[in-house]
Amino acid sequence: MENITILHIETATDVCSVALSKGSEIIGVKEEAGGNNHAKNLLPFVDEVLQQGGCKIADLNGVAVSIGPGSYTGLRIGVSTAKGIAYTAGIPVMAISTLEGIAQGAKALWAKSSDEQPQIIPMIDARRMEVFTSRYDFNMKPLEEVSAKIIDENTFAELLSEQKVLFCGNGMPKCRELLSTFPNACFIDAPVSAKNMLPTALRKWQNNDFENLAYFEPFYLKEYVAAKPVVKGLH
Repeated sequence: MENITILHIETATDVCSVALSKGSEIIGVKEEAGGNNHAKNLLPFVDEVLQQGGCKIADLNGVAVSIGPGSYTGLRIGVSTAKGIAYTAGIPVMAISTLEGIAQGAKALWAKSSDEQPQIIPMIDARRMEVFTSRYDFNMKPLEEVSAKIIDENTFAELLSEQKVLFCGNGMPKCRELLSTFPNACFIDAPVSAKNMLPTALRKWQNNDFENLAYFEPFYLKEYVAAKPVVKGLH
């Protein structure tokens, strides 16, 4: 495993992030929170992290890509790029839940300052008080299916009355005021980053848990609905 080289791609949110790993070490990272610049930035970021790691596409053993939930357009760009690289190089693709990647990043940050092991609830901002979310124990065992939830003061009341929970992700800040009334609610700013995909990618590599390049698609959770065009002067 120490020589396995994996390219990691994360484009599910407004962050365009690419990382390169060798074994259990990250050897290159390039990322930017730029909103709608994924199509322009992704391939140059791939080139840059390969240069950082002294690698070429031919040196890769696999590609890990964040598959959602998240931005429809961002996910399409990330998955299409991962498929293209994997097909060209003849290497496998590992699909990583965006929420699991966020939870991995939060776990790593939390562990630097605390010995407690709370459950982890990552949140991706949807609209208004809605988030895409799931729940993990501190060993990253999934405890809930991914779902869309409207957050109010009662959403996690029962869980928070029983144990400590760590909330994270870009959907967390808008929910913080409602949830901070519970003593067991903890919050951490864990930026979305491709480097947080590494633990899951290595596990999938060991288990030969690879995607079918011809058929796998991003996990949108909700159907994409295009906005109706507005023509000035017409009603």
